[in-house]
Amino acid sequence: MIVRLARRAAAATSLLPARVVDAVLAAAVTVATVAPTLFPRPAEWWVVALAAAASVPVLWRRRAPVPVSLVTGLAMTAMVLWEKPFLPWGPLLGVYTIAELSGTAVRLLAVPVIGAAVYVSLALPQEDSEVYRMVGTAFVAAYALGTGARARAAGLAERAERGRRLEQERQAAAAHERTRIARDVHDIVTHSVGLMVVQAEAGSAVLGSDPRRAQSAFDAVADTGRAALVQLRGLLNTLRQDAERPGTPRPGLDTLPDLVERTRRAGVAVTLEAEGAPLDVSQETAVAAYRIVQEALTNVVRHSGARTARVTLGWTSARLFIVVADDGRGAGPGEPGGHGLAGMRERVAARGGSLRAGAGGDGTGFVVQAELPID
Repeated sequence: MIVRLARRAAAATSLLPARVVDAVLAAAVTVATVAPTLFPRPAEWWVVALAAAASVPVLWRRRAPVPVSLVTGLAMTAMVLWEKPFLPWGPLLGVYTIAELSGTAVRLLAVPVIGAAVYVSLALPQEDSEVYRMVGTAFVAAYALGTGARARAAGLAERAERGRRLEQERQAAAAHERTRIARDVHDIVTHSVGLMVVQAEAGSAVLGSDPRRAQSAFDAVADTGRAALVQLRGLLNTLRQDAERPGTPRPGLDTLPDLVERTRRAGVAVTLEAEGAPLDVSQETAVAAYRIVQEALTNVVRHSGARTARVTLGWTSARLFIVVADDGRGAGPGEPGGHGLAGMRERVAARGGSLRAGAGGDGTGFVVQAELPID
């Protein structure tokens, strides 16, 4: 019953500021210890002083639990020679505080010291066995309650830290998703708009002399625009946290032939080759590979002036290799190889891969080489 009441009191006081709790406890302990020395008859002044010394220091129990316990314990041991309180409230609260707030070494050292001090305080006035049991039980309960409070505080701190880490992980995941979507939007828009501009210009140039070729170019513009809308719709579904619709799958290695065909319609003869036995790759790696090829071919169409380009995929047991090479003019002086390379590097780095870009082996054209992990 005493333990249950103490736990309920601890739960209630946990909602109050520590200073208020300590002030209330110090006042209650002081009244419970000093009042019996004044009523019904006043005791000697030094007994009242010892009672005050055994209770008032409780006000500073959090700042110095060990000194407070020593002072209250010694004062209570001296006081019991003249006045016997119902329970040594000050030392009990000191023991509780040591168990709750002190380090492991202090707590281990305090156990035998507290036991010896309690024995001396009971042996000097020659108390009977019933008092030994009552006081001993009270000190064991105080130490156990302090240990329980310490465990609860540690559990709360651990849960708070776990919640903080989970929130950081959620924020990092959200930031990663925003970055991924931003890269995808950039790649879709730049590639599709670039091809549409090239195809529209080609169609306009031959509109009078070759209407059939102009019509084919304009049809390619429409096809490219529709493909871009499909991919953008898939991204919007992701932003709305809806399930992906059957008609809007994320691009990957299996959609590279469509990408190559759209680039051919823009006037660049592109070939798609594979080296080694194709292996299954993770969806994130497949999307990254598609976007790298897409950005590289966009640069080929818009900036290189190339007539041919070659896309090569190669597999090992753990890596996917991508090479996009063209026969264009290559990078100009001081130019790092066209637009969009920074985005490609970021995408490859996010997957733990590597990317190199520069002039071809014979000094002509431009080559983009990427390496991605399969899983």
